[in-house]
Amino acid sequence: MVSLVIPIFNEEELIDELVPRTIKALEQIPDDFELILVDDGSADSSLQKLVSHQQKDRRIKVIQLSKNFGHQAAFTAGLENASGAYVAMMDGDLQDPPELLLQMYQKLVHDQYDIVNGRRLARKGNRAKNWMTGVFHRLFKVMTHMEVLENAGNFSMMNRKALTALLSMEERVRYLPGLRSFVGFKQGFVDYVREDRLQGEPKMTLGKLFLLAADAIFSFSKFPIRLCLILGLIGTVVFLLAGIYVLVAKFMGFALLGWSSTVLSIYFLGSIQLIFLGVVGEYVYRIYKESQKRPLYFIKTIYSSED
Repeated sequence: MVSLVIPIFNEEELIDELVPRTIKALEQIPDDFELILVDDGSADSSLQKLVSHQQKDRRIKVIQLSKNFGHQAAFTAGLENASGAYVAMMDGDLQDPPELLLQMYQKLVHDQYDIVNGRRLARKGNRAKNWMTGVFHRLFKVMTHMEVLENAGNFSMMNRKALTALLSMEERVRYLPGLRSFVGFKQGFVDYVREDRLQGEPKMTLGKLFLLAADAIFSFSKFPIRLCLILGLIGTVVFLLAGIYVLVAKFMGFALLGWSSTVLSIYFLGSIQLIFLGVVGEYVYRIYKESQKRPLYFIKTIYSSED
């Protein structure tokens, strides 16, 4: 069986196109399937529309979370409730074409891959947002040395062995594409051009994308804290040389005019220290979140043919 997990958050305008198109794509796969739609605390009529489709098709399962827990938590809820031997992940905005699921399935079955990632050759839509996303993927690759991850997002399919490894990592602050790359196994790609959003407003705003990028970088890279160390060492050397210059100038009788350089140096050092404290604080916050051991999500209701 193939399980497809799609998180939904306020997508009432897209659901009536998303579900039939996805079902049609899944029917091309020569295996049974289930479509798991996770309602992540939607405030519009998304849940009602999802349940309506579920009542018409027994292959659909709707999981209603008790509130909005976030994109990655909603994916995790679906993955943990998937029963298929092959499990796929796809966003609910139709920017990732469900028609590629057949190719992913064929690579898993015939080419003996454990994980097949959707790799974006290009992106349509907001140029500024696409540019920032591309920059993030390149920086993430450099900082973490994860070659598999570049230009790959949530869109993917994996076998049960890889999924078990993925779900065994219980960290609270999570970035699933990074975790999927971290588990290793034999990974392949299906290349495609990511489409622009058909209807509605993007749910992943620039602010949310920035926070997700921060979670990814701080979870998989020691680069930020190492950068602080390098800058601190450079600053120490620079101001040691400046101190030597001041002493030499004093003994040689050079006139040191004004206080602007002194004030600027104080402000500069103060700003650097605040940045360093912020970076350390990000790591401490994530340690604190992990130590709490709170569940990633709570399920309110499950609508399925088994009810």
